[in-house]
Amino acid sequence: MSGFDDLFAANAEFIKGFKSQDLTGEARKGLAIVTCMDSRIDPLRIVGMSSGDAKILRNAGARVTEDVLRTLILATTLLNVSRVLVMPHTDCRMASGTEEQIHATILERSGIDTRSVEIRTVSDQVSALKSDLVRIVQFPLLPKNIEVVGAIYNVKTGELKKI
Repeated sequence: MSGFDDLFAANAEFIKGFKSQDLTGEARKGLAIVTCMDSRIDPLRIVGMSSGDAKILRNAGARVTEDVLRTLILATTLLNVSRVLVMPHTDCRMASGTEEQIHATILERSGIDTRSVEIRTVSDQVSALKSDLVRIVQFPLLPKNIEVVGAIYNVKTGELKKI
C-alpha cells in the first residue's frame, strides 16, 4: 500500500459527485485572495464564495512575494481579477518568532541549514500587511485601478478584521 492510497480512494469518491466541469479558469467574482498555507483557513467559505469565484494564492505567512506579484499579473490580465484581498491570520507560525529562531528550529529538527532562504517572518502582522498592500498597489505591472484590501483572519473566532 502506498502512502497516497487514501488520497486516490478519496478522489474516486469525489468524482462520483463532481459538478465543477463547467467552470472556467476565470475568477467569476473578480477576486484574488492571498492567504497563508495554514490548513485551518478555508478562504472561499470565509468570504461566502465557492469554487470558481476567486483565485487563491497561498504561502507561509500570506506574504506578497515576487511569485505572488507574478501570479497577480496573470490573474488581473488573463483571469478576470480586479480586486485582491490579502488575508494573513492569527496564531501564525510566521508571526511567532524571528527569522533566526525559525532557521534554528528547522536546523534542530531536520539538520538542514536554511539560512540561505528568506522565511519572511513578521514581528508585527499589521505593519507587514500594510507593507504588502503597498507592494501590490505600487507594483507597476498591475492595473492602476485594482482594488486592494487587507484583513486578518482570526482562526479562533472566524472573524475577518479589515485593516
